[in-house]
Amino acid sequence: MDPITLIGVILAFIIVMVVLILEGGSPTSILLLAPLILVFGGTFAVGAAGMSGKLFVASLKGAGKALVAATPKYESLLETLVECANIARRDGLLSLEATVSEIEDPLLRRGLELAIDGTDPGDLGRILEAELYSETVYGGRQAKLFTDMGGYAPTIGIIGTILGLVTVLGNLANPDELGGLIAAAFVAAMWGVLSANVFWLPIASKMKLLNDLRTTQGEVIIEGILAIQAGANPRMVERRLRALLPADVLQDLEKAA
Repeated sequence: MDPITLIGVILAFIIVMVVLILEGGSPTSILLLAPLILVFGGTFAVGAAGMSGKLFVASLKGAGKALVAATPKYESLLETLVECANIARRDGLLSLEATVSEIEDPLLRRGLELAIDGTDPGDLGRILEAELYSETVYGGRQAKLFTDMGGYAPTIGIIGTILGLVTVLGNLANPDELGGLIAAAFVAAMWGVLSANVFWLPIASKMKLLNDLRTTQGEVIIEGILAIQAGANPRMVERRLRALLPADVLQDLEKAA
């Protein structure tokens, strides 16, 4: 669990509120029900309008996970693949049947099952690559919801400001009320810009990051399974897999070692 995204979002919002108070304002002056309903409700509504219901629900669940999700643990993945390579080289692929049932990663489990069943290496690689591609595309579509919401929110906020200014123009005969009405009119625009840059876009970025890391993890899994199936030396398997990892991940692995 890594709550850095959740902490960052909350901290950014707190900073905005602190600056508002330091400028002589009050948090209650922007916590107006109508702009909040328009900006947040409208943003979710138009975001949902651009995708299927199932994908919308999956995107919300993915965002919840992204707020506290940790990056993939490559060290444990490498250990599992090297251990499988050792077992397969010593006792044969069929000896991995007992190990497969204990593996949690679905791509790794399916890949080993196909390898044990004697699937042709070329077909095995294509099947796993297709599954990984589908998973990557689906993850990207989930992140797209929040990228889109980051674009919609400021525009919806401007719509709220225009609606507020219409009310202002309708009360020109009451100059004493104009100041408060104008201030309220711009609250919607503020919430539109704030929600886009403090909530939706950071969440989308985290979801994209996790999706990219999962893709890298999947590439490592595919390469590892093909090497295991070919009966490669476990040390060579580890070296081949480490070559696929990003530089920062390699540095973390070296520190851990």
